[in-house]
Amino acid sequence: MSLRIVVCVKYVPDATGDRHFADDLTVDRDDVDGLLSELDEYAVEQALQIADDFDGDGDAEITVLTVGPEDAKDALRKALSMGADKAVHVEDDDLHGTDVIGTSLVLAKAIEKTGYDLVICGMASTDGTMGVLPAILAERLGVPQVTLLSDVSVEDGLVKGRRDGDTASELLEASLPAVVSVTDQSGEARYPSFKGIMAAKKKPVQSLDLEDLEIDADEVGLAGAWTAVGSAAERPARTAGTIVKDEGEGGKRLAEFLASQKFI
Repeated sequence: MSLRIVVCVKYVPDATGDRHFADDLTVDRDDVDGLLSELDEYAVEQALQIADDFDGDGDAEITVLTVGPEDAKDALRKALSMGADKAVHVEDDDLHGTDVIGTSLVLAKAIEKTGYDLVICGMASTDGTMGVLPAILAERLGVPQVTLLSDVSVEDGLVKGRRDGDTASELLEASLPAVVSVTDQSGEARYPSFKGIMAAKKKPVQSLDLEDLEIDADEVGLAGAWTAVGSAAERPARTAGTIVKDEGEGGKRLAEFLASQKFI
């Protein structure tokens, strides 16, 4: 049989940029460059490795899926240039301000429409950093979840993986279809080659909106969000540090400073 892999990816603000909130207390994505979330690159890489190793009667096909504005296509193009086969982009003005609950609904509907055997996610997004979406998504799809894997493979209708903890590692498995998430310890993501970048321009990108997914606008967006930012304040500007000149008592003065800041 063939293996249909869907990788959920997110277009996020560049962490090195000057990020801040808009007037409605959502992340202002217009004044900062965006990119494919680094943690989702690991998910794409694991999908590619699973596809390379797949030993079924048919081929493994990788679809990358994102929910976001027009610029989110950049995240899809990066994943396609890495080697994914096709992409799905859910874009709708009514999605502005959607939280993880609403996003999981949109993703679930899009995944069901696309068809899947295995859904792969990163461990968290680099902007929201909640890390709960894979579990919520699995619940909406009604399939098993195997999350936070450092190693993952597919064999005989099962997805298998290793979850590394502080004191022990767990070996887990679930029957397909299933949802998994992978950590940043699962293996470095490959760089897109020039050939991959050129090939990505010819790969299909399907566009969907809320009507296509039969989702009411009041179920998503800022008004339909279960969570919201109540208030926000700019981080104070960095002040000049304290310079301790060593005139024979430098160690003592340093210890006193550390103690006053409750570092020791």
